[in-house]
Amino acid sequence: MARTIVTGGAGFIGSNVVRALNERGEDDILVVDDLNHPLKERNLASLRYAEYIDKRELRPAIAAGRYADAKAVVHLGACSSTTERDEAYLDDNNTAYTDFLAKWCIDGGRRLVYASSAATYGAGECGYSDDVALIPSLKPLNLYGLSKQKFDMIAIERGYLDKIAGLKFFNVFGPGEGHKGTMRSMICKSYRQILETGRIGLFKSYKPEYPDGGQVRDFVYVKDVVAQILFFLDDPSKNGIFNCGTGHARSWVDLATAVFRAMGREPAIDFIEMPEELRSQYQYFTEADMSKTRAIGFTRPFMELEDAVEDYVRGYLAKGE
Repeated sequence: MARTIVTGGAGFIGSNVVRALNERGEDDILVVDDLNHPLKERNLASLRYAEYIDKRELRPAIAAGRYADAKAVVHLGACSSTTERDEAYLDDNNTAYTDFLAKWCIDGGRRLVYASSAATYGAGECGYSDDVALIPSLKPLNLYGLSKQKFDMIAIERGYLDKIAGLKFFNVFGPGEGHKGTMRSMICKSYRQILETGRIGLFKSYKPEYPDGGQVRDFVYVKDVVAQILFFLDDPSKNGIFNCGTGHARSWVDLATAVFRAMGREPAIDFIEMPEELRSQYQYFTEADMSKTRAIGFTRPFMELEDAVEDYVRGYLAKGE
């Protein structure tokens, strides 16, 4: 069996992809990552894979002719911090790295599924359609989103999109995210907060059309995200850039309430001031338009928010994940 390369394979979505591959009998996997957190090592401990390589070593190794027998790359490795200010670092780590792998995969007839991001949509001025024609008009609110947008534009300009698949992940949550620090989902963060204080703090709204906690996001469970990744991985005829969300936006209050209920508690929510530096970058509404993905045959239903939160809280967080 030819090898599958999973970048970010010890991270959040990546470790779940490796686990799903294991569950269907695949373990000839090259995991690429940066083991900069003990919880990443813990993610890896439960997985079966053939080899691990540091992310800094992959490009030189490929340039030297290694891994020529790889059949596919699931490229999830990136700096996903929305507050990262080093644009040169993001240009190399997020944009150029993806471009390097795309050219290698296309030249070698390998499948590539890569992570774009819903952060490319910015404040949503152009909506949340994954119509490729709209991509040049998008205005990301931070350098992370811009780094993802830059590669999407490269893919368009160089004609990659009839050979590769990019997925714009919305607000993903689930097991394996504990190492992400401030970028963990609110569910992961608030579980401990509820145990310690009995309460959750949500940001106030600074737009009159949204009540406090009424800002909405497309929250999508990582198990559903992995199912969509594998759908594209398994069918090289499905190419382009596609949204990856539920298509149904829910409020932060809905999410917080689901966490309390999964823990068997009544909701107790405080509304707190949003830091000044975040206010200009804050998205008040995101909702994936999933019509293009559904039209090409991905018909698997997404878990309802409450069911997904309950699965995560009771099946993982409450068991010390």
